[in-house]
Amino acid sequence: MAGPGSRGYWRSVTERRGNFSNAFAYEGYVGRWSALVAADFLERLAAPTSIPWLDLGCGTGVVTAAIGRRGVQEVYGLDPAEGFVLHAAATVRGRFTVGDAQRLPFRDGTFGVVVSALVLNFIPDLAAALAEVHRVLRRGGVAAAYVWDYAGEMQLMRRFWDAAVVIDPRAAVLDEGRRSTICRPEPLARAFLEAGFSGITTWPIDVPTRFRDFDDYWTPFLGGTGPGPAFAVSLDELRRTALRDRLRATLPIAADGTIGLIARAWAVRAVRA
Repeated sequence: MAGPGSRGYWRSVTERRGNFSNAFAYEGYVGRWSALVAADFLERLAAPTSIPWLDLGCGTGVVTAAIGRRGVQEVYGLDPAEGFVLHAAATVRGRFTVGDAQRLPFRDGTFGVVVSALVLNFIPDLAAALAEVHRVLRRGGVAAAYVWDYAGEMQLMRRFWDAAVVIDPRAAVLDEGRRSTICRPEPLARAFLEAGFSGITTWPIDVPTRFRDFDDYWTPFLGGTGPGPAFAVSLDELRRTALRDRLRATLPIAADGTIGLIARAWAVRAVRA
C-alpha cells in the first residue's frame, strides 16, 4: 500500500481532497464552520479526557484545539498534507505528524479515543483506515467521526454545485454529493460495523452559516482549496463570471445583504469491543 512518501498516495489524496494544501484558504472556506460542528460533536462523545486522543486527518488543527480546550492532556494529530500539519503545529497544542490513515505510525492500543473530522470520504481505502483505527484503540476505546452532508443540507456546497452544473454540465462528476457515498448515516454506520466496532450511533449536527454579504460567500471559492474552489478556479473567466452571477441570483440574500444557510454534518460514534 502506498505510504505518505509515495507519489501515488499524494496524488490520490490531492485528487480526492481537491488540493487541500492552503491552510488559510481552507479556514475561510469551511474551517470556520467546522469549528462550530466540532464543539457539538465533542460534547456528544462524552469521552474521558485522561487518556490519549488521536485526531485523524487533523487538517489545520481545528478539532485538535477543541479537544485540548476540553482538558485532554495528551492529543496527537495526523494528516497527509504537510502544509496543514505545519500550520497546526504552529498554532495548536499537541503532537502533529504527517502520515497515512491507512497505515498509522502508532502501536496497538495506543489511544483511548480516535476522532476524525470531515476526512473519511477522502481516504482511498476507508476499510483499511478503519481497521487501523480499530488496531490503535484500546479495548473499550471510542472511535468517532463526522462528515458533511454533501448531498443534502451542507447548503453552502449544495448551492454551489447546483449552480455549477447549470453553467458546466461536467461539474456533475465532481459534485461531492454524488462522489461521497459514505456521507449519509446508513453507510457511515455500516463502515464502522464492518470494521468490527460495536455500540454504533449516528446523529446530525446542524450549524448556521451566516455570510456578511455575497463576497463573503463567493471569495473563498476563489482560493482553490477544496473540490468546489478547485473547480471554480479551473473555469475560464467567462464561465466563472456566469457561475458567480448564477449563485448571486439563486442564493437567499436578505435585504441587508446577508446570506443565511445551514451546514449539516453526519456524526458517528462507535466502541472497540
